[in-house]
Parts: sequence; structure tokens; C-alpha cells
Amino acid sequence: MLTQAEADQIVREGVAAMQRGAPSEARRLFEQVADAASGVAAPWLLIAQACRAERDEAGERAALDRLLAEQPRHLRGLVMKGDLLGRQGDTRAAHSFYMLSLKVAETVSDVPPGLRAELQRVAAELERGKGDYRAHLEDALARGGWTATRLSQRVRDAIALANGEKQLFLQEPTTFYFPGLPQIQFYERDAFDWVPSLEAQTGAIRAELDAVLARTHDFPPYVDDDENRPGKVHNLVRNRDWGAFHLLRGEPVEPNASLCPVTMAAQKAVPQPVIRGRSPMALFSLLKPGTHIFPHNGMLNTRLICHLPLIVPDGCRFRVGNEVRAWEEGKLLIFDDSIEHEAWNDGVSRRVVLLFEIWRPEIPEEERAALTTLFEAIDEFRGEPLDTSG
Repeated sequence: MLTQAEADQIVREGVAAMQRGAPSEARRLFEQVADAASGVAAPWLLIAQACRAERDEAGERAALDRLLAEQPRHLRGLVMKGDLLGRQGDTRAAHSFYMLSLKVAETVSDVPPGLRAELQRVAAELERGKGDYRAHLEDALARGGWTATRLSQRVRDAIALANGEKQLFLQEPTTFYFPGLPQIQFYERDAFDWVPSLEAQTGAIRAELDAVLARTHDFPPYVDDDENRPGKVHNLVRNRDWGAFHLLRGEPVEPNASLCPVTMAAQKAVPQPVIRGRSPMALFSLLKPGTHIFPHNGMLNTRLICHLPLIVPDGCRFRVGNEVRAWEEGKLLIFDDSIEHEAWNDGVSRRVVLLFEIWRPEIPEEERAALTTLFEAIDEFRGEPLDTSG
């Protein structure tokens, strides 16, 4: 049986043999340690490297399998297993090891420079593979008569998800989930007959906003703490970089509402929930330049959030799920905020939208009535309405 000191010496001799270009000698030395049955850790990675230098793929695979059985998240072992499978022509299997290696690397703070270069190579190979895979799928579809113009957006999205070009995001409300609703990130404006009338009033609503901004340069923080609830820990708590000027919170918020009669009247044509103490809800949402609203999910999936963009400098963008859109002044963005979303103002001036909520169009009147009763009962039990504006 080898002592640890003896095993270390043999490994050093093996490494020296590798460095002088003698992989067969190195492998013999490394395997001497592995075969010692002395409780000393077997140098499976070094054996695999020696086998690779000898072009013994069976030996390399056996050593890598032993290594990954003992250390399933061994970074270099994962990369080498991917390389081996790639050389053997099993690209899909190779890419599965490459993808895992990149995920593991995200959790490691001190990846050696040489291994970092390997991981960059792996990432590039995965990107190339995505292109090859997509080209293969598109070619097969084209042969079947499915040209790009014939494919629905849903099929195109499915291809992007299958290819890893898009990440799957689903409804994950933080408080209340209503089952059976479609997973739609952005709703198109032309699906709602009330949109043209509201958008036509953009100029008048903007004039009321300008008058408000002339009275107060800042809005109160969008996110505040409640002393009766655990404190929030993100950087936008009590931060005026993301501000809110509330107009409706179940009832008109005074004196704010009286300053904006056109905006208030415009809300009456919108299919907003009417839930005691919490809805309808409307506010001006202000985002100062340089501000990033972190990824988050809304509390409910029974409603959609609407943004009527009023002031939009260059450099602003908004992500819901795997889709990023830009705000355009006077054109509504309608989205499901129970899907992860975030926003950026990388411009040089403030961005302001009118924010309000509507019922999900897929929920019929009878279920809306039942949900209204349910939400009011939830608020009654808790002793206060939920703040659903976030």
C-alpha cells in the first residue's frame, strides 16, 4: 500500500513524464497510484489526460467516467467528456456536458485562466451548434413546404426554445395563481377595442402629467416598506429613482386625481377590475436615467398591466420573459406581469408611463365576479388590501 507521500511523489513523476512528452510512462505511473487500493485518491483526470495523449479513447472515457462518478461537477472533467464525445461524433451528448460545465462555472469564483479559455471555447462551440441545429430544422421544414413566411409566430417561438435561443418563462405570481390561462408575455394592442380611444388621448394625458411634474420634480418611491411586514431588501426600496404618482387605489387618490381629470376619465372606458380597497389602480410611473428595475414577478396572474408611454427618452427598454420591447410614446404596451420582467432607463432623462391594470381577457364575467368576491375575502382576512401595483 502506498502512503500519501509516496503517491504524491509518483504523481509528480507522472506529471514530469507528461511534460517531456512521454504519456505512456505517465499513464503507467498514474495507474500505479489508482491501483494501489490504499485510500489515496486516484488521479483519474491525469489518467484521462495521458490516455488522450495516447489517443486511447476507451481508456480516456473509462477514466473520465470514474472521475465524474466521484465528482459529478468536476469542471475540467466535464469539458474533457464533452470533447471526447464530440470527437466520437455524438454532438448532442457533447453539448450536454458543455452546457453543464458552463452552469457549474457560474458558481465558481476562481476558475484558473487556462480553464477559463477552455470554457470560452466551449461557449463558442455551443453557439455554433445552435446555428447548425437551427439550420437543420429550417431545412427540414423547408423541404416539407414550411417556409419562414408560412410558419406561425408560435412555431417560430417553439423552434427558438428548442434551440436554446430563448429561455422558457412562465407565469409565477408571488401571491395568487389562477390556473388554465395562456402563457402570453406581451398582448398586441389590436386585440382590444378600447385601445384606440385611450391612445388618442395621449396628448391631453401628457399635458396633465407635465403640469404635475411642474409642481413636483420627484414622485414618491414606487416601492416602500411596511413596518408591519418584513422589510424588502433591494436597492429601490424608498428610492425615488423609481417613483409613483398614484391616481387610483380602489378609490381616487386625492389631491392627485383632481389634478388629472382627463386621465381619470380615460380610465372609465378600460375594463379594470373593481375590487374593494385595491382596484381600479392607476398611476404615473417615473424611472430616472441610469435606473434598472430588477427582474421580478407580479402578485397575480388574473390581470394584465398596461403602460401608456408618455415620456420616453432614447435608451429605454422593457423585458417580459424572453422578449424585449421599447416603449413608444402614445402606443400601449400590454403584458402579463406574473411573468418575470425588468426595465432599464439608460437614457439621459426621465421616463414616465401611465400604468394601470385590466382583467385578463380569457376570464369570463362569471369568474371575474367570483374572483372579485374571493380577493375581497382575502383582503378582509388579512386586514388590509394587497398592494398589487408592483
